[in-house]
Amino acid sequence: MSSNISNNSSNISSSINTRPELPSGSAEQELSRSIGRSRINSIDMMRGLVMLIMLLDHVRERFFLHMQVSDPMDLSSTSWGLFLSRFAAHFCAPVFVFLTGVSAWLYANRSHGLPRSARAFLIKRGLFLIALEILVINISWMGNYHTLWLQVIWVIGLSMLTLAALINLPRSWMAVLGFAIVFGHNLLTPIHFQPNDWAYGLWTLLHDRGYLISEGVLKIKVSYPVLPWMGVILLGYVAGPIFSQKPNTNPLEASLRQQTLLKLGTSCWVLFALLRGFNIYGETLPWQAGAHLGETLMSVLNLTKYPPSLSFLLVTLGGMFFCLVVFERHFSSGGSSERLARVGHGLSVFGSVPMFFYILHLYVLLLLYSLAKFIFGANHGEYFGVSNMGWIWFIAGVLVIALYYPVKRFSEYKKHSTQAWIKYL
Repeated sequence: MSSNISNNSSNISSSINTRPELPSGSAEQELSRSIGRSRINSIDMMRGLVMLIMLLDHVRERFFLHMQVSDPMDLSSTSWGLFLSRFAAHFCAPVFVFLTGVSAWLYANRSHGLPRSARAFLIKRGLFLIALEILVINISWMGNYHTLWLQVIWVIGLSMLTLAALINLPRSWMAVLGFAIVFGHNLLTPIHFQPNDWAYGLWTLLHDRGYLISEGVLKIKVSYPVLPWMGVILLGYVAGPIFSQKPNTNPLEASLRQQTLLKLGTSCWVLFALLRGFNIYGETLPWQAGAHLGETLMSVLNLTKYPPSLSFLLVTLGGMFFCLVVFERHFSSGGSSERLARVGHGLSVFGSVPMFFYILHLYVLLLLYSLAKFIFGANHGEYFGVSNMGWIWFIAGVLVIALYYPVKRFSEYKKHSTQAWIKYL
């Protein structure tokens, strides 16, 4: 929602384990249940971490909106604190979409039993997520319905429908198609259409975010063009066997899995360093040397999210691979530190019911912002806001503590519930 809300008073900035679940409408949560009882807890922790980062970014969207953030960011008016907070939020959508693909593979290749098709599941959950974005999540941003923002939950749902359509392709073909999209879509950047052009609507959905309907009672704006995310979900599906725990499929042991993830992370970051370092390809805005090292690093890491550039995806997915290794080695039960294991458990609680947490925190923020504006009034133009990013981190920290127990209770309730609709959360 960053730049969308920035420019129009609203927008937003969406997993696996051996039983995956995700804010992708907990689409992945269902995928996970059918895979078996064993868990790779690092994936729960990864999902929980990005949910908390998303919370921080959405607190910023609520209470620091008077400091608008463009895409890429305008470094001349962006503080280090604001830049780092926004940059951290870049990891959320790539992690969610990639792990949705992983979860689909795990659903189709259960730990016990014969393989099955994930097509019907992906179609049902994809449609469910799109409906959820339109009917439940959209209104949580501004408390009204003057504009329909098609954002991260929508794009995950649409990506699931794409994967459903391609699910019977050989994995090698999926890999080729996924890499072609992720590595090739930056070549399409020069292509643009005007609102009255015949291809404008389709191109807005696929590559260039903008308004599908810009006038009338209800405006519709595409915040997340879907084409690059189609490539990401395909690559996630192709990567599914890394997390396989099916005895007859040669499952990767923990050490081998970690080595594979480290190689993937290293490959992503080395390729980013080469392409971005020499301004060769993969980003629309070349980096420039600043007055000091800090400014130069900000310029190098100032990446395009809408749609996600190749550089953006290399940095974020590479970071995800490294985090999965760190979580598995040091934050799991029986790891190097009992204290770190407790932190890992806390993260996994948030990762166990991501869709519930996603919806809950959006409406809590809407309530808090409405109360603050009612009590104190607008103090930054038409907005109420705090004076610096320190307050944003403080508010986010308080909300993490306040929401932990409701999330934990719901997670425990969900494990024992027999109601089908509960499994969607």
